[in-house]
Amino acid sequence: MKRLLLTALVALASSSAPAGVRARMPAPDEAAAKAPDRKDAGPLESEAARVPEPAAAAPVEGGEAQALAPSEESAACLECHAEAEMEIGLKSGESKRLFVDQARLSASVHGALGCTACHADLKGVEAPHPKKRFKTAREFVVNYSESCQRCHFANYAKTLDSVHRAMQAKGKIEAAVCADCHGAHDVGKAAEQRTGISRTCAKCHQEISRSFLLSVHGRALSEGSKDAPACTDCHRSHDIADPKIGAFRLKTPELCGSCHTNEPMMKKYGLSTRVLQSYLADFHGTTASLQSAQKGAVPLVALCTDCHGVHDITRVKDPKSRVIQKNLVKTCRKCHADASDNFPAAWLSHYEPSFSKAPLVYGVKLLYMVLIPFMIGGLVLQVLLHLWRVVVNR
Repeated sequence: MKRLLLTALVALASSSAPAGVRARMPAPDEAAAKAPDRKDAGPLESEAARVPEPAAAAPVEGGEAQALAPSEESAACLECHAEAEMEIGLKSGESKRLFVDQARLSASVHGALGCTACHADLKGVEAPHPKKRFKTAREFVVNYSESCQRCHFANYAKTLDSVHRAMQAKGKIEAAVCADCHGAHDVGKAAEQRTGISRTCAKCHQEISRSFLLSVHGRALSEGSKDAPACTDCHRSHDIADPKIGAFRLKTPELCGSCHTNEPMMKKYGLSTRVLQSYLADFHGTTASLQSAQKGAVPLVALCTDCHGVHDITRVKDPKSRVIQKNLVKTCRKCHADASDNFPAAWLSHYEPSFSKAPLVYGVKLLYMVLIPFMIGGLVLQVLLHLWRVVVNR
C-alpha cells in the first residue's frame, strides 16, 4: 500500500514537472551549512570530499567532454549560490554551506536541468525565496534526498527495503541516503564511478574499507581490474540487505559463485571454477543449500566467508590466509572447538579426489560407483525373477 501511494504521488508530481522558472536564491543568512571538520565526517562530508574526481561531462564529437551551459533558471540561482561564502545557520548551531560550484554542476548528469527539478518546493517562488529552517545539517540532506524519487522512482522503491532505510525508520538519520552516495550538484554517471565505490562506502564504513583495500579483491580493484568486485557487486546498490541476517549469509555461496564459476574470468588468474560444485557436494554446502530454501533460516554450517573471510579475503597461498595449512585448524576451531591438529586432514576442502590427490578416497569412490549400482541392480533382478517364478509355477 505504501508503494502504491508513493507511485500515485510521483505520478502527480511528474505531471507538474518544473519549467524554466527564473528564481533567485536567498541572501547569505539563509544559506546552508559547512559540515563539522572531523576525520570521520561520514555523510556530512563536503561535496569535494565525497566525490574524489569531478563527474564526467557529456561526450561530444571527437571524444572530448564538454560541460553543459547552465539553464536560464540555474543561471539565476547561481547569481547568489555561486558565492563561496554563502551559508546558513541552523538550530543545532551548525552552519550549512549553500555554495554551488558551477563547473561541477554543469559537468554533472543533471547539468541541463533547472534547479527546481530537484528543489520543487521553490518552483514559481520569486527571489528572495522564503527561509527554510532545519534543525541540523543532516536533516537538510535527508530532506532534499527525497526529491530523487520524482525521476528515479524504481530505484527509490528499492531503497525502501534496504538496511539503510530500516535504520532511518529507527531514528538513525545518519544512515546513507541518495546524496551521500551519488552526490548532490555533482552527480556523475554510475558506470564511471566504479573505482570510487569503495571510497564512497568508506565514508561510513571506514574500518571495513581499510580491510577491503588490503584484501586480494581490494588490491585488484585499486590496480584497475574490471573483474574484481566492488562493494555493490556483493551488497547491491539501492536494495542493500542487512548482511547479518541469515537469508543474506546463506546466499554467499551464490554470490561468490557468480564470479568463481565464470570460466573465462577465472582462467585469467589460474583459478578453478569447480570450487562451488565441490562445496555444494560437501556436507557444509549440501546443508547450506537446503537451508537457503527455508524462510528465516539461520546458517548452521560454514559458508564461504566463514573460512575465507569477508572483506579481508587473501590469496589462498598468502601467509595470513585463513585456509593455508598452518592456519586451517584455527579456522576449523571457530565451529569445531575440540578439533585436533590433524582435523583438517580429514577434509578435502575444494579438492576433488583423484589418483594424484587422495588416491585412497578416489579408489573408494570408484568402488562405490560400481558396487552400489551392481547391488541395487542385483536386488531388482532378484525380485523380478522371483515374481516370474511365482507366475510360472501357478
